[in-house]
Amino acid sequence: MTEAGRHRRWLILLWSLITACTLGDAAMAQTSETGDLSFELVDPKVLRVCADPRNLPFSNEKGEGFENKLAEFLADKLQKKLDYVFFPQATGFVRMTLGAHRCDVIMGFPQGDDLVQGTNPYYRTTYALVAKTGSGLEDVDTLEDARLKGKHVGIVAGTPPATNMALAGLMGDAKPYPLMIDTRFDNSAQAMIDDLTAGKIDAGVLWGPMAGFYAKKAGSSLHVTPLVKETTGPKLVYRIGMGVRPADQNWKRQLNRLIQENQGEINKILLDFGVPLLDESDRPLGAETAKKTP
Repeated sequence: MTEAGRHRRWLILLWSLITACTLGDAAMAQTSETGDLSFELVDPKVLRVCADPRNLPFSNEKGEGFENKLAEFLADKLQKKLDYVFFPQATGFVRMTLGAHRCDVIMGFPQGDDLVQGTNPYYRTTYALVAKTGSGLEDVDTLEDARLKGKHVGIVAGTPPATNMALAGLMGDAKPYPLMIDTRFDNSAQAMIDDLTAGKIDAGVLWGPMAGFYAKKAGSSLHVTPLVKETTGPKLVYRIGMGVRPADQNWKRQLNRLIQENQGEINKILLDFGVPLLDESDRPLGAETAKKTP
């Protein structure tokens, strides 16, 4: 082969290599952008949600919870059919649903919980105090407030604010409600709100989404105040995202994009259910002030 022939062959091989690399990079970039979900999801054509069948305001089998509404919204955005795997949200929930590859996402999970891989958070909320309007307790925003001394305050046993109440010396007059219940027959949040409206307790402390939802159901006589000024005890403010399997990186990235692109619509769903949303400075977010980041 002549020197010119060898040079021409080298150029052809080099051009082929460059072309192959360029096409490979483009294909990789496209896969990275859209995400190859065929190996991650139970069925790439279906949004399969892990949910509790009786856990309002979050979810139920009738699709009445805000996580149901959020799942419907995301399924529409993804142009997927929506399906559920229902299992009581107690010990073994993650293992029997997401971990068993029966479904692909848990719609609400606290950020930092290592049972799942979390998406970016889509809301930030806190435990809240529920009191009757005009009771003098409706603006209490810390369990250290002296106005709670001697009051009968409802608390779900074993939840973080129970520690705060003990440190504030409130447990002697508190009324505890069970944390572990059979939701087919019992509902601690509803029982607490019923006792409050009946005058059996003076105030109640509930996880924010529950406080907002059940107080809203009870009518305008109840006021919900986020507990954002605690100086002792465990934190009461949490960021909530979605939970996926640790290996499902493309799926997590797709959900993160959906959260970022649709935060306003997500906020509206949450606010419609009475969820007390907070910004990063612990200021309440309302319908007019809700930002595009939780």
